[in-house]
Amino acid sequence: MKEGIVLVAHGSRDPEWSQPFERIAASLAQKLPAVSVGLAYLEHGASLDETVTALVAKGVGSIRVIPVFLGQGGHVKDDLPRLVTQSTRAGLSISLDKPIGEQPQVVEAIAAAISSLR
Repeated sequence: MKEGIVLVAHGSRDPEWSQPFERIAASLAQKLPAVSVGLAYLEHGASLDETVTALVAKGVGSIRVIPVFLGQGGHVKDDLPRLVTQSTRAGLSISLDKPIGEQPQVVEAIAAAISSLR
């Protein structure tokens, strides 16, 4: 079964806002060439359902949804679980990870980046 990852960010009307997320998705796709990587937004961009549909069309049968948020606010606690449920299809395994900002490696990387700016 082919695997997929969907990174989900908030979204913005400003197209420059999405550039860091596009770079993260492209880097992840290079690091995991056997995995189909998609990018979705809660607002102003491809929706989770649209991105899941695109991955399923590529033969993906298992998807991890990873919120690219620093913590668990209303979008992560309420909106994303509902959207994941709405995006579920027969024969598709879909799971929702904790926000990437809660991962210890991310916390340390952010702290290291900030401390190096002195």
